Amino acid sequence: MALSPFRRHQMHVNALISGTIVAATTTAAPEEPAPDTPQGQEYAALRVLLHENLRQLQDIASHEARVPKKREFAAAFTPWIEGVLEAGEAGQAAQDEILLVNMIWAIDYRDIDYALKIGAHAVRHNLVMPAPFTRTVACFLAEDIATVALATAEAVTHAQLLALLDLVTGRDMPDPVMAKLHKAIGRSFRAMADAFDPTADSAPSGGKAAYLSAAIEHFARALALDKNAGVKKDIERAQTELKKAAPSDPDQAPTE
Repeated sequence: MALSPFRRHQMHVNALISGTIVAATTTAAPEEPAPDTPQGQEYAALRVLLHENLRQLQDIASHEARVPKKREFAAAFTPWIEGVLEAGEAGQAAQDEILLVNMIWAIDYRDIDYALKIGAHAVRHNLVMPAPFTRTVACFLAEDIATVALATAEAVTHAQLLALLDLVTGRDMPDPVMAKLHKAIGRSFRAMADAFDPTADSAPSGGKAAYLSAAIEHFARALALDKNAGVKKDIERAQTELKKAAPSDPDQAPTE
């Protein structure tokens, strides 16, 4: 059912004031919106809708068929999420199942920018993944987006992978998870080397070799973190191609 402009505005405003000011140094998760406030009541009503959506998804056996339903369901929560993210910019946040489920859905329907936008708020404010997930938000983002990138390279852009790395660097997670992200970034750099056009304005001064060198660095980091990362052949191939390349500046590495 389409939301009226007034209802969208009401949801947005309630989301804006649903959280509490979070100290920049805290590592504890904030509380959910207080249930005895209009904002808490809005959150509770939306969570009822969310749980009904989740129940409907459980009734669909096909993963492929569930994906478009998630995109459809997500539209109803957009005004709330927009308000939450706006409040987060001012340092105000609350634990939010609605927000986090929509982050998960966004990865499933391949809106990686939206997932990263929500994820950045969740990581910054120490939100906790809803049950049954036991991973941290940072670990979930790193592992699931890297998995998508490795399975379907065109689903995640190079810029999105670098933004993800920046978001999760320094966050505690199992080494194999971070290794998977470095592997995905390494393959993205290698793909850029394969498609290198020396006449392009965005071409690094180091030429194709700069991309290959960056790929090797990330593959090596993946291997250092996880000996079973599956990058040894990636390293060998990139090193072979690097020997064939003729960089104009061997010390120059690409920054984007």
